[in-house]
Amino acid sequence: MEIAMIVEDHPVVAITLQGVLKTHGYKQVHMVSSSVDVVPMIRQHAPALVVLDLELGANSGLDSLERIRAIGLSCKVVVFTSKDPAHYLARCRRAGAMAYVTKSADLQQLQNAIKAVRAGYTYFPESSEPHAGKYAVQSNEQQLIEQLSDRELHILVQLAQGKANKDIAEEMHLSHKTISTYKTRLMIKLGIGSLVLLRELAKRNQLI
Repeated sequence: MEIAMIVEDHPVVAITLQGVLKTHGYKQVHMVSSSVDVVPMIRQHAPALVVLDLELGANSGLDSLERIRAIGLSCKVVVFTSKDPAHYLARCRRAGAMAYVTKSADLQQLQNAIKAVRAGYTYFPESSEPHAGKYAVQSNEQQLIEQLSDRELHILVQLAQGKANKDIAEEMHLSHKTISTYKTRLMIKLGIGSLVLLRELAKRNQLI
């Protein structure tokens, strides 16, 4: 009997995904809403397929994906997220995902991804075509963002959303000093001098 697992913190989306997976023959579909439960649940239920969102509160689903690969757990992962593939698709592919589908896409894309992955193939539809008239400065910003580590990118998004260092530290189980260091490093790497400019950069590049 094939088993699947959904990692999604929005109940309505999770229930929709459960229905999709059952139509594809998965008799058991387990649901997880927190990134800290991902690895223990995979170990417990041994799902053949995991449908993973990247937005799981303060913790990133990308971290979960990397832990799955690092530990060597045997499961195929389909990323299903609203995150812009321009910044996340390549990272997910490097971390071991076999498919990447955006939530704004037609549901048929998700079904195609599930079919492909079950058959042993990857599914990475081409990201959106380059925007006409894209400014050179934005292109340069995207290159800078691509050079950030996964954790730096995650903290960038948290800061851009207006979260305080202390709150980010508590949610990520890191020290306040560590988050402050990441913040300083981000400012230097991105060539910006304030949180206001950081937020504007994040908005321009569809990170928030």
